[in-house]
Amino acid sequence: KTWKYINMYNTVELHSEILKIRKHYGVLDVCFASLSDEAYRSLRDQDKDQCILITGESGAGKTEASKLVMSYVAAVCGKGQEVNKVKEQLLQSNPVLEAFGNAKTVRNDNSSRFGKYMDIEFDFKGDPLGGVISNYLLEKSRVVKQPRGERNFHIFYQLLSGASEDTLKTLKLDRDLGKYNYLSLDSASVNGLDDAANFRTVRNAMQIVGFMEDEVQSVLQLVAAILKLGNIEFKPESRVNGFDESRVKDKNDLKEMCELMGIEQAALERAFSFRTVEARTDKVSTTLNVAQAYYARDALAKNLYSRLFSWLVARINESIKAQFKARKKVMGVLDIYGFEIFEDNSFEQFIINYCNEKLQQIFIELTLKEEQEEYVREGIEWTNIEYFNNAIICDLIENNQSGILAMLDEECLRPGTVTDETFLDKLNTICAEHQHFESRLSKNSKFLTDHSLPHSCFRIQHYAGKVLYRVEGFVDKNNDLLYRDLSQAMYKANHSLMKLLFPEGNPIKVNLKRPPTAGFQFRASVGTLMKNLLTKNPNYIRCIKPNDKKASHIFTDSLVCHQVRYLGLMENVRVRRAGYAFRQAYEPCLERYKMLCKQTWPHWRGPAREGVEVLLNDLQIPQEEFSYGRSKIFIRNPRTLFTLEEKRARCLEDLATLIQKIYRGWKQRTLFLLMKRSQIVVAAWYRRYAQQKKYQQIKSSTIVVQSFIRGWKARMILRELKYQKRCKEAVTTIAAYWHGTQVRREYRKFFRANAGKKIYKFTIQRIMQKYFLELKKTMPSMSPIDKSWPPRQYLFLEGTHTELRRIFHLWRCKKYREQFTEQKKAIYEEKLEASEIFKDKKALYPSSVGQPFRGDYLEIKMNPKYQKLNTLVDEKVIIADVVNKINRANGKGAARIFLLTKSSLMLADLKTGQLKASVPLADVSGVSVSSQTDGFFALRLKEGSASAAKGDFLLSSERLIEIITKLHRTKAGCEDREFLVQFKQDKVCVKFLQGGPKNGNSVTCKRKNNRLLEVSVPSP
Repeated sequence: KTWKYINMYNTVELHSEILKIRKHYGVLDVCFASLSDEAYRSLRDQDKDQCILITGESGAGKTEASKLVMSYVAAVCGKGQEVNKVKEQLLQSNPVLEAFGNAKTVRNDNSSRFGKYMDIEFDFKGDPLGGVISNYLLEKSRVVKQPRGERNFHIFYQLLSGASEDTLKTLKLDRDLGKYNYLSLDSASVNGLDDAANFRTVRNAMQIVGFMEDEVQSVLQLVAAILKLGNIEFKPESRVNGFDESRVKDKNDLKEMCELMGIEQAALERAFSFRTVEARTDKVSTTLNVAQAYYARDALAKNLYSRLFSWLVARINESIKAQFKARKKVMGVLDIYGFEIFEDNSFEQFIINYCNEKLQQIFIELTLKEEQEEYVREGIEWTNIEYFNNAIICDLIENNQSGILAMLDEECLRPGTVTDETFLDKLNTICAEHQHFESRLSKNSKFLTDHSLPHSCFRIQHYAGKVLYRVEGFVDKNNDLLYRDLSQAMYKANHSLMKLLFPEGNPIKVNLKRPPTAGFQFRASVGTLMKNLLTKNPNYIRCIKPNDKKASHIFTDSLVCHQVRYLGLMENVRVRRAGYAFRQAYEPCLERYKMLCKQTWPHWRGPAREGVEVLLNDLQIPQEEFSYGRSKIFIRNPRTLFTLEEKRARCLEDLATLIQKIYRGWKQRTLFLLMKRSQIVVAAWYRRYAQQKKYQQIKSSTIVVQSFIRGWKARMILRELKYQKRCKEAVTTIAAYWHGTQVRREYRKFFRANAGKKIYKFTIQRIMQKYFLELKKTMPSMSPIDKSWPPRQYLFLEGTHTELRRIFHLWRCKKYREQFTEQKKAIYEEKLEASEIFKDKKALYPSSVGQPFRGDYLEIKMNPKYQKLNTLVDEKVIIADVVNKINRANGKGAARIFLLTKSSLMLADLKTGQLKASVPLADVSGVSVSSQTDGFFALRLKEGSASAAKGDFLLSSERLIEIITKLHRTKAGCEDREFLVQFKQDKVCVKFLQGGPKNGNSVTCKRKNNRLLEVSVPSP
């Protein structure tokens, strides 16, 4: 099917009357709706995959036509919560892709700058399940440069116009478009486009499609970073070797861009100044001049935007893909850029026009060439209709040996100096004799004097007309190189999308292969697209632009005739008029219409062609309306097909009525038999229930009568027993009263004499009972330090009250001690002994109460550092700590290891572990300490002993209390006074002084003369 659609530059709404279609193959009011309906019905009813190809020049209305096709399909398919959600996601993907992939051009205010092919997947009922979008060659050069009168992609203007002030502040942007070098100002505003409203539409569409809020913010951050990237400018800086090196002029935009993307500023700045070239084993770093730095900046901006767009398409596909893996029917909608002829045509227009050549070739193959060949193949009488076959142009562009794309790739990969001029020279050499290629520098002499053909250009005669291409930029755009330093800098960014967009920047997976060229990638993707389209039944919408002014009610005859001519529509109409509107193999045709003839229904036993002949003869269809081919039946007029379909529909209704009648009869008979069986079962159960109920009534009545009789008999017996009991109780009471009277008469005199004592004893017992009960309720806690006790209530219980308090305290102390382990008892015994020694005697004691005594602080046995010292100690170490040994010469301390065992104490060097002194405990006569807060103590040795040869030891330790306590428990006593220390033969007096504010909190020791050491102790 091929429909022609003229863009009248008016908005078309899908009103309800447009959606009213005639029953079966009726005609709709709008051409795209008619074609969409026929494609949808063929897909749903005949199980044929469809594709709708929308083609035409730029500005002919292809994008709007594709949206109307999708809206129509969404309107006519099924309903339901899940179906509506899928339809809404498919429709809302359009605003997102338009914002990022469309832009204003001189021909079109909403021109698609990328190719889009969407496969919509349906289930067997015709309800949409999901879709897959493929994109082709985004015009990323538009990001960095736009021709005069054109704009950048819509999203940049929408973001600056529609975002809130807080959003712009977060993205470090300003609403003034003039502050950004990548945005053209001459066409910043477009009539009929509200960028602010469109931005809100895009945000809402992204939410409906399934984008998370953090993903939306990440996308906007990258868009803002691209705007900031365009403001980075460079300046030259001379180096010692004579080469110029580029430097960033103003680093403010670079800093803000790095903050948006989470990139280290120094790394990106270096990537703009240096380029690293890697071979297998070598790595060379070269400087970039200013021109190369600008090229690197623009290449980064183009790649960043292009990869972001590809990520958006992949993210949308992830949301709209079918959730079920069942067999699906597919309808493809192709909306791709139209044929473009501008004043300045470059690599992008060349690629776009090549794609349109391929689509035109498919149209020719399937509608003109294939159809005429089929008539000849089937033996139908046919007069051949001539048409222009553009296969020669496609071969000129895509031939693997001599095609323009192949030569462009060969030139890009060639070693040596490669420029656009060398590429043009190669074209002039190889393509000079081609009838559709024109160049002034070629060997063909007829173009040497053609002044309309500049020297740096070549011209191709496309099916739509001649197009002049400027060769400048072809090589660079085909290479599409992004320096590896920039890729690696992007990969190191903290932004959530960077590692996905620049996977080649991973230093672990460095690939030294040259990436495929842009032309090679596009040719491969177009080849895949063509194979995909050939597997489906094609439907064409040929969009025609009525004028070049983008205005309604203006019809330029010459422009329209030119489009009709080069699109091949005249040849298509002639083939359709002379040919047949419908053709089908005999087997499916007979299978579809066999119910229209009694002889072929329900089964035809002979060959399928004979069955079709019998069927058409029985229906009395005129002979000129159809022809018999070798394997197919050909019907000339669509009305004949509509008549067959109408008859088939009426017959299907009759068959459906018959099937319904038989089914209803069977259903009612089945229901009757089921009700009959159910009635018998219900009656049996009811009779059983009735007899059971009657039996229960008789049984309950009998039980009631029996209970009344038994009750009457029991009451008679009870009444007799109660009477006998009252008689016995009366006799007992009378006897008791009589005995009581006799006893009172006998003992009256004794009772009066002892009544006071008994009352007093009883009262005392009651008071004691009450006292103990109250004491039980108000007992204090089991803590030994709890000194509370209930108050005394009675004066005569003073002694008892005090004794009970003492007994309770001893008892709970005993209970508290029973909870202690042996290790804990030892600790408390040491603490108790320390209290007896130092409490109220040593000012340092209160601070040591809360500190547990650990003993071996250095872990001598476990620490390999003291292995040598450990071999000299045979006994268990009671305490091992670091002390300061006071030097008699200057009063300064030296760190020593202090070891105490059951038989001796030792001093060793802290660093080497070498033993300095070992003193048996038998030679220790005592210990002297002061009453201040210092940690000094003197070990007094027995005079005349071997250990006393060098005199007493004066030591200082923060754990003085623990050391003295353990030493006291082991051997020595303790003195609390100023003490004398004997160094060899001299006796030295140690005097403790209260220090002033200038000493702070530290303890200092100074030697005043030969016999006096002064220790300054901080004031408490």
